[in-house]
Amino acid sequence: MSRSFTRRAAAVAAVAALAVTATACGGGKDDARTEPKGGKHTVKTAMGDVEVYNHPKRVVVLDTDALDSAITLGVKPVGAVQAEAGAPLSTYLPKDKLAGIKKVGLIAEPNLEAIYGLKPDLILSSKARDEKSYQELSKIAPTVFTKTTGPAWRENFELHADALGKKDQVKNIVADYEKHVAKVTEALGGPEKAKSTKVGFVRFVEGADTRLYKNDTFVGSIFKDLKVGRPANVDGNGFSLDISPEKTDEANADVIFYSTYGDPEKAKETATTGGSMWKKLDAVKNKKVYAVNDSLWMLGIGYTGANKVLDEMEQKLR
Repeated sequence: MSRSFTRRAAAVAAVAALAVTATACGGGKDDARTEPKGGKHTVKTAMGDVEVYNHPKRVVVLDTDALDSAITLGVKPVGAVQAEAGAPLSTYLPKDKLAGIKKVGLIAEPNLEAIYGLKPDLILSSKARDEKSYQELSKIAPTVFTKTTGPAWRENFELHADALGKKDQVKNIVADYEKHVAKVTEALGGPEKAKSTKVGFVRFVEGADTRLYKNDTFVGSIFKDLKVGRPANVDGNGFSLDISPEKTDEANADVIFYSTYGDPEKAKETATTGGSMWKKLDAVKNKKVYAVNDSLWMLGIGYTGANKVLDEMEQKLR
């Protein structure tokens, strides 16, 4: 039996025991869960209809897109997961907006006991990440799941806003983003020039092949919003085209943005960008290749993150 399974089983048992104890004792001072004022409404989620409080006050988020949504909408969660052990909750969201948020495990490995202890009145995540924990999470608080993350981030934001009682803010946030897209399109030389410019995204990953990101990704969705051209080999559905250093020529594009996850040498960034094949790429020859923030471009899934990606693009393209 794996350690992760054992830890999960222990957490489930602990949450169940705490719930039973709280019920049997009538909810003592430490276990009392005060319902937010203002009534309830129903939201349509990936797991079916869920009744949520109109104005939740103690929100727990179990993925970076839910964290982005909450902060964008002016809600500071009481708990959030980390992308990996020892990592900050976010490297791009304002530190003062994250101060005081408790860490409740890792993405796809939430600490159920820690979540229970925070007495949440709403939990946000996705079916792709936490379907296995849905029943236990639902016993703790109303739990709203999107189907997945990544390219569906706009639709997910609308569901998050509905669950958080912030639907009235969506229109302005979307309008501001669309204005930002138009501004960056101009930085690319205008709509026609953008359309004719093939833009690629390369990610060097420690312990894996290099990834050329396709359209069904957060980054790909932003490129689609900008209506830029894409290299033919990545201009389609799917997550990524994975290549070895010997196939670096497949990364060819007019403009290349790239990031690195992990150690640059172990991720083969150093060897690839120093090699002859990389230097023959059109973007490299024309000095149109730009290193960007991996944490932002990979984990900044939401309107605040997307706007910061656009900021970085505009800054690089000036």
